[in-house]
Amino acid sequence: MAQQATLPTLYADLNRCGQKQEYEKAIRISNKILQLQPTEFTAFNCKVVSLLLLDRFDEALSVINKDKIHTGLLKFEKAYCEYRLNRTKEALNTLRSIANHDTRSKELLCQVLYRLEEFEECFDLYRDVIKNSQDDFDSERETNLAAVVASLQLWGIKDVDDAGLEESSYEICYNNACHAIGRGDLNAGIQKLAKAEEMLRSDPDLAEDELEEELAIIRVQRGYIHQCQGQNDQASQIYNQVLKTKPSDAGLVAVVSNNVVTINKDQNIFDSKRKIKAATGDSLKHKTVTAQRKHIDVNQCLVHMYSNQSDQCHQLAKKLSDQHPDMAAPILIRAAQFIRDKKAADAITFLQDFSKSHPEHAFQVKMIIAQLYLNQGSVYQACDALKALGEDANRPGVVSALVTLYLSQEDKESASETLINAVRWYKKNDPKSPALLMLTRANADFQLKNGKADEAAKMLEDLRKANPKDALVLAQLISSYAQFDPAKAKQISKDLPTVDKITEGVDMDALEASFSTLGPKYMKKQQPLKGETSPASGDARSGDTLMLKKKQRKKKKGKLPKNCEPGSDIDPERWLPRKERSYYRGKRKDKRKEIGKGTQGMSAASQAIADSLDASKQTPSDPSSPQSTPVAAQGPRLQKPVQASKKKKKPGKGKGGW
Repeated sequence: MAQQATLPTLYADLNRCGQKQEYEKAIRISNKILQLQPTEFTAFNCKVVSLLLLDRFDEALSVINKDKIHTGLLKFEKAYCEYRLNRTKEALNTLRSIANHDTRSKELLCQVLYRLEEFEECFDLYRDVIKNSQDDFDSERETNLAAVVASLQLWGIKDVDDAGLEESSYEICYNNACHAIGRGDLNAGIQKLAKAEEMLRSDPDLAEDELEEELAIIRVQRGYIHQCQGQNDQASQIYNQVLKTKPSDAGLVAVVSNNVVTINKDQNIFDSKRKIKAATGDSLKHKTVTAQRKHIDVNQCLVHMYSNQSDQCHQLAKKLSDQHPDMAAPILIRAAQFIRDKKAADAITFLQDFSKSHPEHAFQVKMIIAQLYLNQGSVYQACDALKALGEDANRPGVVSALVTLYLSQEDKESASETLINAVRWYKKNDPKSPALLMLTRANADFQLKNGKADEAAKMLEDLRKANPKDALVLAQLISSYAQFDPAKAKQISKDLPTVDKITEGVDMDALEASFSTLGPKYMKKQQPLKGETSPASGDARSGDTLMLKKKQRKKKKGKLPKNCEPGSDIDPERWLPRKERSYYRGKRKDKRKEIGKGTQGMSAASQAIADSLDASKQTPSDPSSPQSTPVAAQGPRLQKPVQASKKKKKPGKGKGGW
């Protein structure tokens, strides 16, 4: 009987604790009830809910898992604990096991699907929840639905229209701005962000710190729009302003830091290393979506590469490629790191292996391989890489590159073969492509320039069939046949238009009058003949002009030298300087200047021997021959003998004394 009386009392105390939100005391009372009656579900449920309200999710999940009686009745609470502990997949499995979902389990399932980035199923489920429920949480559900629609559009999963929700709150307005950004309508995104900020500032219930937290998200999104528009200075200013406020949202800090790194690129590496450290970490895994984490990891690889951390770059890029095998960015970064390490052969081999295993990236990778070969000066290997593109090797741009490379090596045969094969491929596989006419015309011009008139004639015949009225093609065709088949050229020349047809519609008077536009330097007005009126008197022919003939200057008689008698022979070298004339013998040397040269007692013969031994007077050898340059010995310097200083004369006692 005491036990029967105690349970109602304990439940009454438990009810008062719930009303006063005394959850710690409620847990103690629930434990007392369960000690008295272990099968009491109400007490067990109150204990679990109290732990949830105290954010003690680990303890609540442990209590649920240990209990074997009530576990099946608390699947929602178990899934909620798993969701809050970031065990998202376990929460999904728990929710999938619920047979009959109520509104709260559906909403939790929507949250789990959103975190797992299953946006399409989440979108359908949210619409069902909004349709079949009506309570005080409708605005929150509409906000979440707008977020799902924005995510579908923003991350390129599905092209969806706006949800059509009324922008009654700044959250919905912000999500609609994200949807507009995902569609590429940046101007609409800017306008909706401005509207969201205005609504946010007008909310009287927000404290100052809460207002700054919410404004930071809007500012970062506005900075992203500026960055997409190429306005990096404005974007950087907004990002730095947000970082100075030190927002508490770790996901927001990661996005801002990553965007700053993308603006820095290969500059300001020290700042990029600090920023990328703030954008990475295990705690940020549940704060960002997969696409954001991919971008952050790629930027971290680039920061390692630009800061010359080769090993870290290779390790992180390999890890990223293992996680996302279809991504080409980590492979390209590793190849770039090989190039920076001066291992071009390793880079080429690495890229070739990747192109074989991922054909969807083969075009991009093989173009990079061709560029690497060109950087090494291996032109023919670059051409082979371009020809290995398969059907893409017949693209006009690739064909143009191949022809240019072959001509740089003066290999006209290979260039001609490339053009002919490209035209042949388009005739067989895509005869209606505009690239066929382009390549055919280029091939015809090339063959004409290189003297292959027969090949050019074949191409020009195809062009003529495609456009029979093209006079240029007809003229080139006649010119080609004239080189190897004059009869055919004569026959085709009959198709040329007549002179009357060519001059049809041409105003001859206007053509003649156009000569007056040549200017006064080459034109002059026609002088009136005798008996005709002058232009000033209103003659109609005053506007006629004639080409100005160049006046011939009269030859002047050449000047004769002074004191030159007429009829005598004139020196033909009289205009040359005296030293350059053939009969110039130079001035007479003064032999007296040679006296006294050399050391005392040196004769002319001994002086010649001394000169032959002097290296400074030797004739220099051929500069192209190899020469060794010994190191000069460091000996005592040659100095002139010190002259005895002259003693000053001591003044005598008298004026004339010694």
